[in-house]
Amino acid sequence: MYKIYSSQYNYKYGNQIHAPYSLATLYAHANSIEQLKNQFKYEKSFIFRDNLEENINQCHDANILLCSCYVWNWEITTLLAKEVKKLNPNCLIVFGGPHVPEDTTGFFEKYPYIDIIVHGEGEYTLANILEVYLKDKDWSNVKGISTKKIRTLPQERINDLSEIPSPYLTNLIWDLVDKDCGVDWDCSWETNRGCPYECTFCDWGSATFTKVRKFVDDRLIKEIEWFADNKMRYIDCCDANFGIFQDRDLLIAKKLKEQALEKGFPKKFGTAWAKNTTDKILPIAMELKEGNILGGISLSVQSLDPTTLKNIKRANIKFDKFSDLTETFRNNGIPTYTEIIIGLPGETIQSFKKGLETIAQTKVGTLLWGNCSILPNAPMNIPEYREKFKIKTIRSPVKLRHVSMEYVKKQKITEFEEIVCETSSFTFEELKEMTLYAWAFSAFQNLGIFEYFSNYYNQIHNLSFISFYEIFFEYCNSAESIFSKEVEIVMNHLHDGFTGKGWDHIEPEFGDINWPIDEASWLRLVPDTEILEKESRKFLEFLEAKCNFETAKNVLKDLVKFQGFLLTSRSHLEEIKVEKFLVDWKDFFVHNKDKVEQIEKEYYFKNPVTEKDKILWGCQAVFWGRRARKYKVPSNKIYENKPVIEFGSNIQEIKPAHSSNWDL
Repeated sequence: MYKIYSSQYNYKYGNQIHAPYSLATLYAHANSIEQLKNQFKYEKSFIFRDNLEENINQCHDANILLCSCYVWNWEITTLLAKEVKKLNPNCLIVFGGPHVPEDTTGFFEKYPYIDIIVHGEGEYTLANILEVYLKDKDWSNVKGISTKKIRTLPQERINDLSEIPSPYLTNLIWDLVDKDCGVDWDCSWETNRGCPYECTFCDWGSATFTKVRKFVDDRLIKEIEWFADNKMRYIDCCDANFGIFQDRDLLIAKKLKEQALEKGFPKKFGTAWAKNTTDKILPIAMELKEGNILGGISLSVQSLDPTTLKNIKRANIKFDKFSDLTETFRNNGIPTYTEIIIGLPGETIQSFKKGLETIAQTKVGTLLWGNCSILPNAPMNIPEYREKFKIKTIRSPVKLRHVSMEYVKKQKITEFEEIVCETSSFTFEELKEMTLYAWAFSAFQNLGIFEYFSNYYNQIHNLSFISFYEIFFEYCNSAESIFSKEVEIVMNHLHDGFTGKGWDHIEPEFGDINWPIDEASWLRLVPDTEILEKESRKFLEFLEAKCNFETAKNVLKDLVKFQGFLLTSRSHLEEIKVEKFLVDWKDFFVHNKDKVEQIEKEYYFKNPVTEKDKILWGCQAVFWGRRARKYKVPSNKIYENKPVIEFGSNIQEIKPAHSSNWDL
């Protein structure tokens, strides 16, 4: 039998790592072909980056090495291939996956140790490669590949996905990894393939030939049962648009809920939700929420500028619909988040700020932002496109959110991505400014540090959110404060990232974790409520003077206290937080009033995080708890008057005085 080794390197996040679904799917199909079934032995796949040297030596007798390539494993995978070819020159090295370029100009000159690259879906192509390997190694008879000498015609896509056996139901996934090696295996999962959209920053549509094809329902239902029986904690659904098939995806959600409630697994379900999300997704989301496995619903926009959207071939839902959807999901207790990309061609500093203003007006639950990276097979990488928009890029280490820094430092090989740093519509300095505003909106508005300050001035004085944060940056430039120090830290971080030095960021007090910069800022500023409130009052006094506002001092002080009250804080770890106020702030903010009413109120709520350990507290508040918004309590989830507490041997029950809804 011929030995096939394979690699699909990934990073560990805590104790979690993805099982090699792509490779297992390829093998499942090849194994279903009779003439191939007993000809090849599939060795364990290479997953752990720490084992590179051992993996190289394992390939001394390999006949074939298959490499599944992504942006996060390209450098280590090419090094593996290079060293294996030195050790074992007769080994056939085959590369496939999203990071393998369609345009092979200069590729084999740069990577002479790679023998074949596979374009597009790999199941049919790998089976053909293996058939030809057994026969005569005439690669011209294999569709969908490139070698040093030839490029063959494209392989037709797989229209009938039922031809591909499940790597889970066949248990083939466990042939490729050691199931009981001490890690928590996450599973990738497809319910369909394809994407009907052609966003230029994405390679999904071009890679899957746009038309969406579905796996059969019976297979999916059985796979969900397999996930639960095998205690898979996290399902990473790889669909481009989950929810696009409403009836079918509702069936899936119901089955996921059933298994989660009955067997305790999976613990969480993540996916890319259908673009142009509509309220038709609500029933699907509710099922997942009731199963306690919903991470959140994306209302992704990428940009809100019409020119930019045209340039990237994307059409968003209209603002009114976006706002209505946000409110609908919020009223049903479903976390929402939106994603924006910084550095898209056509965006300007003015249009970007305008987009942030729009997002702030919707009060969407979570704002996630990222750099515009150039993927090898995305339309944005076409030379004519790059020239049209004068796209300039830098090579920067990939962002590794929430990975152990000790683990990162052990990695001898750094992975890189190509990031847009300038186009015809913005300069490098303007890109950094856009990113700074995205950070401010995320850390201060979204994560709640200044949320009710900006809302107050917007309601009372019609001060735009952008104007509020422009004044904030002016304040940081005018006087030293905890905020000015934080801005300096962030500016240095952005400079390092955008000059190719990397995005690593650690806050030692909160563990050996590579924190995203907005979360790190929150962790530095929020834990001590007393200091935060004192510094916040100074900023608001600056803003009042700048804008000639005349808010009564007792009202301003009360507002600052209310803002601090709603933040999850290390200063208050009690189970029930209670505080008295001079103003009915709940009524003011929930009903979007334009006048403050001074009526004494006492509010309380159940504290989302009471963990005493500092590191665990940070993780529960803003890492694990970010999608569930554990970092703050919204004003519509607080209660008036003291709670009624019944005592037994310990606290038995906590009863809200005016509401039966106690689910925060």
